[in-house]
Amino acid sequence: MLKIVKDNIPSLRKKSLEVPLPLSPENKALLDEMLDYLKQSQDPAYREKHSSCREGVGLAAPQVGHNLRMLVIYYPTSREEEHPTYIQYELVNPRIIVNSVRKCYIDGGEGCLSVDAEHPGHVFRDFKIIVDAYDALTGKQEKITARGFDAIVLQHEIDHLDGILFYDHIDPKDPMKVIDGAVSV
Repeated sequence: MLKIVKDNIPSLRKKSLEVPLPLSPENKALLDEMLDYLKQSQDPAYREKHSSCREGVGLAAPQVGHNLRMLVIYYPTSREEEHPTYIQYELVNPRIIVNSVRKCYIDGGEGCLSVDAEHPGHVFRDFKIIVDAYDALTGKQEKITARGFDAIVLQHEIDHLDGILFYDHIDPKDPMKVIDGAVSV
């Protein structure tokens, strides 16, 4: 099982290095292991057996000790018993190439596998983004359009690649302020 780097470790604050393409077998194996970790973290039976495991929807390579511009995302978009659907990516060198003026936030605040302490407050992010990245699952350079929660997850993970943590975005003077026109998701 991967070991999650916590926010008191200096490497989590460093800017990550671009990853050469074509993707090396070692980097592909790391992405696969990270994705597997997310899938297991969402299994209640697995979490019951592994008390240190917390449920996550995204994971960036710096969070597992590799300062490389790689991240994985995995979460259900529907919970239909017969045909569940998932958002699932293994992204390499992701870049936000388009972002909206409109902002959004999660009313209850964001969380992070690398952050154990509570950090109440609103994290405002772009409501819509387009990300350009190599997706190791499809083997292609992709342009991903994301809105709302999907955009928040992508921005949270891309921030990790630049050494930024979610609580860096919280206004210390007024953590629960709401920006006019921002959408709660």
